[in-house]
Amino acid sequence: MNLMIYKTFLKICFLLVIGFLLGSTGASAQVDQSELEQLEANKQIAMGFYRDLWATDNTDRYSDYVADTYVVHDIGDRKGVTEPAIEQKIIADRFWDGGDMDFELDYQIAEGDLVATRWTWHYEPETLMARLMFGSTSIPIINVFRIEEGKIVEVWNHRHDIDTNFTNVFLMQGLLIGLLIALIPTVMFFRLRGKLKRLEAP
Repeated sequence: MNLMIYKTFLKICFLLVIGFLLGSTGASAQVDQSELEQLEANKQIAMGFYRDLWATDNTDRYSDYVADTYVVHDIGDRKGVTEPAIEQKIIADRFWDGGDMDFELDYQIAEGDLVATRWTWHYEPETLMARLMFGSTSIPIINVFRIEEGKIVEVWNHRHDIDTNFTNVFLMQGLLIGLLIALIPTVMFFRLRGKLKRLEAP
């Protein structure tokens, strides 16, 4: 009799352990599924941002994707700058006003609250200023977005600007500074020469 009770007790314990393991696995699967759904939702937010601002001229939809203020880490000195959301519309509009552009997705990965997108920016200028500054170009860009509550709150921006005419802007700035520096002694020379001529005059 004791043996039967002991066997029954072992069966109950075995069933309880199996039930616990299956329940834990199910809970883990539910968590994993929820995380996957959130990652996919974040990727869709990023893709909507590119679709409306950079692939089509629907820049008025900027607030659908960007938080009221966000932090940007750009190339150059523009690091950790807090900006209003409308700044993204202003940037995109500036390019649309000068020409036509398109977005080509290379790949996209997501982890936690971050979405990284590697894409190629295609730009065909239509105004003289856009031709001088950018020219007809295609450059690779990597953006990393941090997304909270369905909105982009932080941006890391990495562009290969060396492949565009934009570097000509810095060249022109250097030339103008160099000319200005050279002009100062030239002006001084002519002023002094004028004074000497006046002094030598009878």
